Amino acid sequence: MADRQPANPFSRDSNAKGLLAISDEVAEALEDSRPVVALESTIISHGMPYARNLLVAKACEAEVREGGAVPATVAILDGVIRVGLDARDLERLAGGPKNKELVTKTSLRDLGAVLATKTPGATTVATTMFAAAQAGIRVFATGGIGGVHRQAEPGPSPDVSADLTALATWPVAVVCAGAKAVLDLHRTIEALETLGVPVIGQGTDVLPEFWTRGGDLPVPVRSNDAETTAAILASHWGSGLTSGAVVANPIPTTAEADPRAIDEAIAEGLAAASAAGVRGRDVTPFLLAHISEVTAGASLEANEALVRHNASVAARIAVALADLNT
Repeated sequence: MADRQPANPFSRDSNAKGLLAISDEVAEALEDSRPVVALESTIISHGMPYARNLLVAKACEAEVREGGAVPATVAILDGVIRVGLDARDLERLAGGPKNKELVTKTSLRDLGAVLATKTPGATTVATTMFAAAQAGIRVFATGGIGGVHRQAEPGPSPDVSADLTALATWPVAVVCAGAKAVLDLHRTIEALETLGVPVIGQGTDVLPEFWTRGGDLPVPVRSNDAETTAAILASHWGSGLTSGAVVANPIPTTAEADPRAIDEAIAEGLAAASAAGVRGRDVTPFLLAHISEVTAGASLEANEALVRHNASVAARIAVALADLNT
């Protein structure tokens, strides 16, 4: 797959050249104003075991195509931010038996180092948003966003994900199953409000909680279809606002995990993380692994269902948004 490298991909004043490569398929779709959906790669390298991760990555791209849009999976390979990957790239990120290459989980703070050292990098929500914005992609599908972390023990301040500052910075709509349930959801919603980031409930009045459809935490606005969501996004950006948006899309009812089992697993996981001295960016993957283990894989099944559903809904929103711009 050929890539197109803009002469100056970041800004008119930037000296960084050749660091963003857009695949021909994605570039042509963008040039023709056809719908494109960005997909992140952390779920491939760090979210699921091989070979399930590879199957899910391909399934998400297929969901986007079936919805009428072009998938643009994002990763860092060979010192370049790649927007749009081929089958060999996905296999490389998945880390199969023939590829033991270490893939770095890459948030915004890590981006410069990963690019400079030409280390393979799997992009988080924040870094994928950045790449999507530079490429001109307005819709991005993921599992769940990061946010304000729960505190297993008293401390000076909670850990806050870079996803929130990314949402406040770049005009990209993130279709997700809410915030990961291991977070402090009330504080996360408050932080998004402070940052001026709209949260749109896609067919729901409450914030989805990743593996479950949510409890009693209301979202500011509900949209019952992709066309309404696209109209909200178009008006948000058309007014001159430049922040992103959260499109909170609940997991399908048939795939929802048992809320009580999830809550118990989270509590146990937080205690185990504290006892093991797990801190910062390592807390979430620790908790996800713990929850998958204690739920006998039920959380992993739910994770696959929700991320595929998000990709499908994101495609419909991207199509509706493209229709508004034609």
